[in-house]
Amino acid sequence: MLNGKKRIQDGIRIGRKDVQVNLQSLSGLEKQNLAVGMKFWIVHLNNQVLRFGNTATTPSNLPFMSAKRKTNQPVVPFGMSNKHMKRKKPINSDLMRDIVPLTENQKELFRCYKNDQNLVAYGCAGTGKTFITLYNALKDVLDEKTAYDKIYLVRSLVATREIGFLPGDHEDKSSLYQIPYKNMVKYMFEMPTDTDFEMLYGNLKSQGTISFWSTSFIRGTTLDNAIVIVDEFQNLNYHELDSIITRIGQDSKIMFCGDATQSDLVKSAEKNGIADFMKILRIMPSVDIVEFGVEDIVRSGLVKEYLLAKMEMNL
Repeated sequence: MLNGKKRIQDGIRIGRKDVQVNLQSLSGLEKQNLAVGMKFWIVHLNNQVLRFGNTATTPSNLPFMSAKRKTNQPVVPFGMSNKHMKRKKPINSDLMRDIVPLTENQKELFRCYKNDQNLVAYGCAGTGKTFITLYNALKDVLDEKTAYDKIYLVRSLVATREIGFLPGDHEDKSSLYQIPYKNMVKYMFEMPTDTDFEMLYGNLKSQGTISFWSTSFIRGTTLDNAIVIVDEFQNLNYHELDSIITRIGQDSKIMFCGDATQSDLVKSAEKNGIADFMKILRIMPSVDIVEFGVEDIVRSGLVKEYLLAKMEMNL
């Protein structure tokens, strides 16, 4: 038995004391084969460095070894590369479909957006308020010529704004509330496979195009070079709306989408606060307000029939 600190044979050394080689049990031919196969190898286990012959080689340079992964590298989405991430984004405006308005108020919403106005899309459910706003925002953000870098989707996660009701961290709690946007973007892009469609929303988030924020975490920030979409804004009180609009920084604009008849607010003071907020927006030249009616419903005939019956009964 030879200790690891002693020379075994022609340039063979074991770099740790607890590793031993029994040469006496080997035949002459076995010793010769061992010497040929291991000649010039030196393993220094303490430093985790390999040497082949006289040339120092780190593990990352050897084809069968992998260096320790750097933890400070950004996670690259499936199907993308670092090269893609640094240049034009892989999901870009070239992949977007052409969406055309179906009603007069949808045309008005397209026109107001094209004029680079801040917007309030307000009115009946199923009229395409959020869909059109998100579509136009994506076209802007994915266009490298515009000043906009990201879309912030802002929403109150629950009616009482107590995020602790759901298990998990912020991403886990907000995942259910992002399902509508995940479904919307599938109609806005041409993708080669069903898998690409399923991963579309996640990849838009990974490449930095979309970020979903709860109203619980928006205070104290400044949103520059961004398009902020406040969805379901009828569920926010005046203080929250005031906090959100004052986050808007340079080269940014804000869009509000909602329907007062679907408000989860129960206190009269909170509902009156939204009315006061709308009064402020109406006298601001940079804000256009587009109100949608029953005639603008495009979701389905059933939704339109139901809302007409509801209005007829004054409910």
